[in-house]
Amino acid sequence: MKKIMRLDAESRLIWAMKEDMETIFIKFKTGISGLSEDTIDSMREIFGENRLSKEKKVSPLKKFIYAFINPFTIILFILAGVSFVTEVLLASKGNKDFTGVIIISLMVITSGLLRFIQESSSDSALEKLNKMVETTALITRNGVTKEISIEEIVVGDLITLKAGDIVPADVRLIQGKDMFISQSSLTGESEPIEKVIFEISENISPLESKNLIFMGTNVISGSGKAIVVATGDETILGKIAKDLNKRKSATSFEKGVNSVSKLLVSFMIVMVPFIFLINGIVKKDWFEAFLFALSIAVGLTPEMLPMIVSANLAKGAKKMAKKKVIVKNLNAIQDLGAMNILCTDKTGTLTEDKIILNSYLNIFGEEDKNILKYGFLNSFYQTGLKNLIDEAIIDSLSNGEIKNLTENWEKIDEIPFDFNRRKMSVLVENIDRNRELITKGAIEEMVEISSFIFQEGKIISLNDSIKNTILKEVRNYNSKGLRVLGVSKKSLDKNICSLEDENEMILMGYLTFLDPPKSSTKDAIESLIKYNVNVKILTGDNDGVTSYICSQVGLENNGILVGNQIDKLSSLELKKAVEENNVFAKLSPSQKTLIVKTLRENGHTVGFMGDGINDASAMKEADVGISVDSAVDIAKESADIILLEKSLMVLEDGILEGRKIYGNIIKYIKMTASSNFGNMFSMLTASIFLPFLPMYPIQILMLNLIYDVSCIGIPWDNVDEDFIKEPKKWDASSIKKFMLWIGPSSSIFDITTYIVMFFIIGPHILKGNYHSLDLIDQKKFISIFNTAWFVESLWSQTLVIYLIRTSKISFLKHRPSKEVILLTLLGITIGTIIPYTILGKQLGMTALPYYYFIFLFVTLFSYISLVSILKLKFIEKYGQLL
Repeated sequence: MKKIMRLDAESRLIWAMKEDMETIFIKFKTGISGLSEDTIDSMREIFGENRLSKEKKVSPLKKFIYAFINPFTIILFILAGVSFVTEVLLASKGNKDFTGVIIISLMVITSGLLRFIQESSSDSALEKLNKMVETTALITRNGVTKEISIEEIVVGDLITLKAGDIVPADVRLIQGKDMFISQSSLTGESEPIEKVIFEISENISPLESKNLIFMGTNVISGSGKAIVVATGDETILGKIAKDLNKRKSATSFEKGVNSVSKLLVSFMIVMVPFIFLINGIVKKDWFEAFLFALSIAVGLTPEMLPMIVSANLAKGAKKMAKKKVIVKNLNAIQDLGAMNILCTDKTGTLTEDKIILNSYLNIFGEEDKNILKYGFLNSFYQTGLKNLIDEAIIDSLSNGEIKNLTENWEKIDEIPFDFNRRKMSVLVENIDRNRELITKGAIEEMVEISSFIFQEGKIISLNDSIKNTILKEVRNYNSKGLRVLGVSKKSLDKNICSLEDENEMILMGYLTFLDPPKSSTKDAIESLIKYNVNVKILTGDNDGVTSYICSQVGLENNGILVGNQIDKLSSLELKKAVEENNVFAKLSPSQKTLIVKTLRENGHTVGFMGDGINDASAMKEADVGISVDSAVDIAKESADIILLEKSLMVLEDGILEGRKIYGNIIKYIKMTASSNFGNMFSMLTASIFLPFLPMYPIQILMLNLIYDVSCIGIPWDNVDEDFIKEPKKWDASSIKKFMLWIGPSSSIFDITTYIVMFFIIGPHILKGNYHSLDLIDQKKFISIFNTAWFVESLWSQTLVIYLIRTSKISFLKHRPSKEVILLTLLGITIGTIIPYTILGKQLGMTALPYYYFIFLFVTLFSYISLVSILKLKFIEKYGQLL
């Protein structure tokens, strides 16, 4: 043991590869009964836990800090620092003003704190949900075999492996039958590798070994037992854990948000210095021009964007969790909403996933209990992955019948099922010592390996005429929605059976099964189609049964493409075929993957919903891999999203929620981008033509703070039904077009406000134009002007939310959420009242005359009308608003 302990993991694997089982048992203090309880802790202490290194969990403090680190808050931090230096440190004793620093700090704190709360809440909710999806392994300890969490496994444990399992550690095979392992996760080899008990090759690496199986690989077929040699970081997979834990490349959604951030920041970097120079030259007060440019930079910064994005994604994940949809990766939500093709298997999604044995018939269509007997022996004694058909056969017999068969027959050997052969065999022996090889599988394969049938108690040859009759009869059963398996047998006087023995058998008859469609499936498919998600069936089942089920659930079927036809198509032909066909049958796992890949190459966003071993590679290939909590381990590990109910109706809820999330994020981005773009024009015009600043820096900061508060409700806003009917892809160019169309419209009314206040209302209140007034009245004039533009800007900026949130004109028919209404009304009310308060006086504002509000409402009505027209024209030209 001490010698083994001193070996590094790779050397230990090489040692285990070469040693006999007895020596391995002795060195690891184990045996056929597994480890004893008093040995488990010491093995864990010596060799470590079965945990892979992961990125360190981010502490709450770091999460809090990260919530404030993004391009916009960094800019605000810099601006707050500059404001502190210029308005506090460098200001004279009586003129020190903390207001600017306080307001900028409030903006940063509001955005960062809300983002931190949303992300923490999301992490907590998802952590609880992910505990519902736990990977386990079948371990024997003290002679007792039980399921335990893979993290509890230690070196020396005896593990049972079967088809569908992900291997939880690096192990040495000590007992196995027809075990095929996919090592693609480690070696990139697409073909499964057969594993055997003894390794006869010399001077090979562990990965080349025939008797070592590695963590992270998956069992394709067969079953066996193995002893754990390395765990956790010492496994082959553990050595590359750091690479596996690297952050995924940015999604299109992340790239889109980042591109908008860069766009707005670049506008600010170019325009703010320009505005500073113009104001300095025109006003001759460079310090005041600097403060104004500083406040403009704050006004142009969409500091709430990170919070809006985080809040939307977190809220969506929690809402989907309530609808029994677990989002393993928040970024998958956008892809789910953008999905326009859903590929799904048939069994359990379209159907009840409850197979019923319908009949057991001989070749001539007569009920024959012997067929059921042989079918039972095959299903009962096979040790691979028992599927629903096996369970249906076993459940169809009474306890007495089962007891009688198992007492009179015992298993000698087996050839497990695999997806390429589409059959399985068991070698059994009865009390009279007669041995029979019983094979059960897809009817085409059974006809292929059979040479004889029984007729009137005699064995006769299975000729082509009888074969054609059999296949014709089976197609008739399939057309009625029945799945048909053939049962063959032959005498075999051997202790071990192999694939070569599956020939020249006697075809006994059929077992027919019914998997009725779910009552909700038809409505679910209609709903998905309504929301422009095309449903395609990719199944390994035969075309007859699949066609019948499609007709029952209302799925369009303009011809079924089967696996052997796909193999004959060229790449171009396949690209056309996957568009024209919605139903694909008799597919191998690789063919499913090929179809998904081809659909993506055609420009579609593809989701794949599956729960079996044969679905795993297709799920990985899809944009969104969707699985269920009851799926096999490899399917759950491959999934981005896990459904706690195996139902298309549940999936529909997730798709719609994904689209709502995207809609609310794009609302904020477009309204902020257009508003900021318009503000730049307004500031530029004011800088050139006005003899004073149109709004003091502190007033701009207050305006921006109130607007930001109004936007907090956007993640909870309602989304038009028309919008969520279509899947959406991120289009950054659409944002730029929107800015150019809608942004300048607000500048028009900003400029009209300048004109009316400068030439009409201001002179009317003070009985003279600006240039004819004394210094005191000029300050009053500026205060009136600043206040008027503050109120007009706040109202117009806030109204943009209502105009842009929907492509419709009517507010009543397409109402915003109560959160949006309450927060925007609160913002407008506070902003309008401020000039009449002590705070307003400190901000340099003054009360406005009643007739200003007449002008304001005329301006707002004109603004709404213009934006509504531009909105319709934009939709007419580009096909959509958001």
